Amino acid sequence: MHKIQQYIKEVIQELEKVTWPTWEELKGSTLVVIIFSIFMGCYIAGLDFGLSFVLEKFLTNGGF
Repeated sequence: MHKIQQYIKEVIQELEKVTWPTWEELKGSTLVVIIFSIFMGCYIAGLDFGLSFVLEKFLTNGGF
């Protein structure tokens, strides 16, 4: 039980050392993540549709 209490005490001490982001920094970082996620989703979807189209044409026509 003593080790658990010591661990929790050390965790609290370490969390007090953390420099937390401001609200503006947090909103800015969140916006970057959202935009990047949307961009990557569109990029991967485009690749998927494009490669599916090419593969379907290749397989149904016996080649180009």
